[in-house]
Amino acid sequence: QVQLVESGGGLVQPGGSLRLSCAASGSTFISLFLMGWYRQAPGMQRELVADITSARITNYADSAKGRFTISRDNAKNTVYLQMNSLKPEDSAVYYCNAARQLSTYWGKGTLVTVSS
Repeated sequence: QVQLVESGGGLVQPGGSLRLSCAASGSTFISLFLMGWYRQAPGMQRELVADITSARITNYADSAKGRFTISRDNAKNTVYLQMNSLKPEDSAVYYCNAARQLSTYWGKGTLVTVSS
């Protein structure tokens, strides 16, 4: 069973930056997992922000391209989401996801609020 713990959320002004972290544990094969960041705003469906394969191939939602960067440190079993040029519409709960074969795991989320 994989456990995911997100951190790094908070209140930031428009144009600011945040770095989210997701610490994974519970498996010796975490480096093989597809790791992703999703977000869910109030009243909206959860949506993919970015993901990264075990080979560090990345994929971004159009809304994140050019502003967000996903990365992973397999030695630390940690995935990061660097978010720059934040906008009010980026406000949401951000969730970490780990997926491999038929298994998928979620963290409890970290709240990001972009407001002046």
